[in-house]
Amino acid sequence: MSPRRFGYLGPEATFTEAALLKYLDSQGLRETASTEPMRNAASALDAVVEGDCDAAVVPIENSVEGGVPATIDALTEHGRLQIIAEVLVPVRFVLAVKPGTSRQEVTSFGSHPHGEAQVRAFMSENFPSAVYLPTSSTAAAARDLANDAGDHVAAVCPALAAERYGLEVVAEDIGDRQDAVTRFVVVTRPGPIPAPTGADKTTVVAALRSDRAGSLLELLEQFSSRGINMSRIESRPTGDGLGLYQFSIDLLGHIRESRMAEALQGVHRAALKLSFLGSYPSADGELVPVDPTTTDESFASAADWLERTLRS
Repeated sequence: MSPRRFGYLGPEATFTEAALLKYLDSQGLRETASTEPMRNAASALDAVVEGDCDAAVVPIENSVEGGVPATIDALTEHGRLQIIAEVLVPVRFVLAVKPGTSRQEVTSFGSHPHGEAQVRAFMSENFPSAVYLPTSSTAAAARDLANDAGDHVAAVCPALAAERYGLEVVAEDIGDRQDAVTRFVVVTRPGPIPAPTGADKTTVVAALRSDRAGSLLELLEQFSSRGINMSRIESRPTGDGLGLYQFSIDLLGHIRESRMAEALQGVHRAALKLSFLGSYPSADGELVPVDPTTTDESFASAADWLERTLRS
């Protein structure tokens, strides 16, 4: 049964809500699902673990800023969660003001630091005297402006936030990088793994046994020797001492593929701890290229050869 109650990283009208709505539309759940903004990624995932929500949508990676540590850490710490889908949302910012405000009156603007970093060139060129005032999120900048709860005159925010809070857009698509994208994941309690599609990702967290030379190489060789590519790897401290790290890794492939299953078994032997966080369809739908020597058929053929050899 599809999830019906969704938590997401709030407040309302963030890129995360846009990702959630995009996912709901893809599943035909827009009209029936209930949604609730959460204070942070940890609280959204807590709601899933505790059964208050069926699923949560949280950001995990940005093409400009990289991985989202708060989400990666929260996913790692819980251990009782599973990623079932990912959603890609283009990062497009607008400059919004209260209706009737002229461009000449924009002497300050509010936004989240990540948002400000992505529009710095535009603001410097078009509003060089405007003072930047940090807010807790890009959507909060719009909400606070609409409610007279901040000192900023304008907000750098998503178009959804400007529309939701009744603001007037004075400039569209103001990001310095036109190709910026944020990747979100849909997280549930552990359950059935989505079937392989040929265009899949697998997310795991592996902790090294020690900080000795070559320990990370031993772990990564499990993937490279089986033709498995990584699309993301993030190091995070284990908290057990200096030099001890765990790695959050996205792999191209599915755990039900022989090459992936064998690689993860190898990592399980080499690592201090291995946590499986899910195999799920890639949002871009691009088929993962597989070398002929690492297909399921090649692994089955090798297993058959070994069995026949042992019988002879």
